[in-house]
Amino acid sequence: MLDKINSVLTKVDDFVWGIPLIVLILATGIYLTIRLKGLQITKLPMAIRYLLANEKGEGEGEVSSFAALCTALSATIGTGNIVGVATAIVAGGPGALFWMWLAALVGTATKYAECLLAVKYRVVDKDGHIVGGPFYYIERGMGEKWKWLAKIFAVLGVAVGLFGIGTFTQINGITSAVNNFFDANNTNTVTLFGTEYSWSVVISGLILTVCVALVLIGGLQRISAVAQVVVPFMAFLYISISIIVLACNFKAIPGAFATIVSSAFGLRAAAGGALGAMIVAMQKGIARGIFSNEAGIGSAPIAAAAAQTNQPAKQGLISMLGTMIDTLIVCTMTGLTIVIAGSWDMGLEGVAVTTKAFQLGLPFPDEVVAFVLMICLVFFAFTTILGWDYYSERCLEYLTGHNQRAVKIYRWLYIFCVFIGPYMTVSAVWTIADIFNGLMAIPNLIALLALGGVVAAETKIYLNGLKNPVQAKKK
Repeated sequence: MLDKINSVLTKVDDFVWGIPLIVLILATGIYLTIRLKGLQITKLPMAIRYLLANEKGEGEGEVSSFAALCTALSATIGTGNIVGVATAIVAGGPGALFWMWLAALVGTATKYAECLLAVKYRVVDKDGHIVGGPFYYIERGMGEKWKWLAKIFAVLGVAVGLFGIGTFTQINGITSAVNNFFDANNTNTVTLFGTEYSWSVVISGLILTVCVALVLIGGLQRISAVAQVVVPFMAFLYISISIIVLACNFKAIPGAFATIVSSAFGLRAAAGGALGAMIVAMQKGIARGIFSNEAGIGSAPIAAAAAQTNQPAKQGLISMLGTMIDTLIVCTMTGLTIVIAGSWDMGLEGVAVTTKAFQLGLPFPDEVVAFVLMICLVFFAFTTILGWDYYSERCLEYLTGHNQRAVKIYRWLYIFCVFIGPYMTVSAVWTIADIFNGLMAIPNLIALLALGGVVAAETKIYLNGLKNPVQAKKK
């Protein structure tokens, strides 16, 4: 029965993440890159200065711009960076990493545009909190006649939270990592739902569920407070151990890059299979890249909308750094480590691929490496669960007319999905996440293409204002 379900899910996933959606994602990023004149590269130093300054927000909003970015990063830096990269390389070969980079490069312009629009078209709810995101820039930017598209996005946003990025994949990744470290041979098991599970899976799942519940009850303020502490810490820890791996194997880095590029274009495939290998690498790389950095999906704008700022373009610049941090730094380090170690071609699955790569690359005992990686994964996935609850709650608020009773019921349903997540199969979990990700991106990408002119105009006004602040104030 499970095999049949997995087979159906795989067919749906292949259809959703077919060539049309891949072209749409890349085309949107390229279109915005051209309209914004390569802003994600030319204005990168400015964006970094804004981030490091961490200035107190001016204007309506619930959290600082830095807190908004941390909230977004809490949702993006998750199992996609450790497990997602591994599954992409196992399925699509080392070349998947190249397509992940390409999607991130153009996706940075996409992230800038969607976060700018989120601040520009956000609204203040009756109780004073800020609500914004694709559903509002579709409705208010494209017009009332497109409200149906906004509702489709919101429905998919709720679904992604419950069945995609937010719950199953994250808790599954956590419990798998804990199980691999504490009870890899499943010697201590219990039978649940007719299947045997290690006690390490059951106990870690329960602990995480309780921790999630305690934070979510506090709403955005508590989520952002946790994110501002945990996100910088976990990113620093993971990047540090990745740098040690690359430093210990620096001679293999040029060869790894050559392998990645040649594999991306199917040059290492058997005769006649180059095009097919290239398409698979492209599909898996872009799908997992979008899963990881969420550029174009429309999630980060929901967090950006809560930033205390009166400058949509400034928040867009700060928010776009999320894609670079997530994919071009964190995912790249994971991918290079896996390619250098060759663990992608050892018959392993999921987090075991990354764990093996770090064990082979670090001059430390395997147990120490596995423990550190487990801790990173737990923190990564935990904050992603928190971030996606916030996103999906905002989507539900839009659908229900800000009905807080519905939101509270949903919150407990979300916690329940976290509770049952460890007992889902790995392949089914990731396939379901891919499907919802792809569907959620479609209405958002349509809106970004339609509102590209608005983004370009708003950006021009802001940048001209920086050059001529006196004239900008007069306007």
